[in-house]
Amino acid sequence: MTRQRALADLQAQARALARRGRTDNLAGDRLAFAHALDLELDPWQADLVRSDGKRDILNCSRQAGKSTVAALLALHEALYVPDSVTVLISPSQRQSSELFRKVVDLRHQLPHAVQLLEDNRLSMSVAGGGRVLSLPGSEATIRGISAVTLLIEDEAARVEDELYQAIRPMLAVKNGRLILASTPWGKRGHYWQVWDEGQDWNKVKVPATAVPRISSDFLAQEERDLPRHVFIQVYMCD
Repeated sequence: MTRQRALADLQAQARALARRGRTDNLAGDRLAFAHALDLELDPWQADLVRSDGKRDILNCSRQAGKSTVAALLALHEALYVPDSVTVLISPSQRQSSELFRKVVDLRHQLPHAVQLLEDNRLSMSVAGGGRVLSLPGSEATIRGISAVTLLIEDEAARVEDELYQAIRPMLAVKNGRLILASTPWGKRGHYWQVWDEGQDWNKVKVPATAVPRISSDFLAQEERDLPRHVFIQVYMCD
């Protein structure tokens, strides 16, 4: 090994150790945790990460970053809240698994390995921390889980109302946090009712025009090519 290569390896190790120190001391600072993972959050994402509220509803354009911020919150909860239980719910198991995969991808960005007591394609359990569970979108199969500290309902506009009603009691024992995240899908169902009429909810609207990764040229093309009502719903969140 050349001297230059050895020096580069030592510098990389030093950076990893420094970064590990930062992540290990971020239990009370989720925003700094995101920065330690080299995530550049949009302002609305940073506000959500900083918040300690109990009820959040996200009305987001496609590709706004709602899954990224949800995965970040789920990972932080599992790492730093002992005995926590985070549940990821979507209309289908495949969609829940995709969100869980984002949690795992962020976990792999940590500069050090996490000691896991359970690790499979649907769930993980962190030694000294909590669990993350990815559940199917079926009311009949999710009963029996309790003491949930963080419940994330992804693509909430397409989740059946019966499932939503069945999962809410999971939060009762720990007074857990509930996040409904979705792109709109008609003015119906529990998601729209909460968005339109819900009280004591943190309501966050993120149209595509507020997403720096989506260009105005792309949006102009989409507006020309899509039916007006589809464009308004998918990109403008109305």
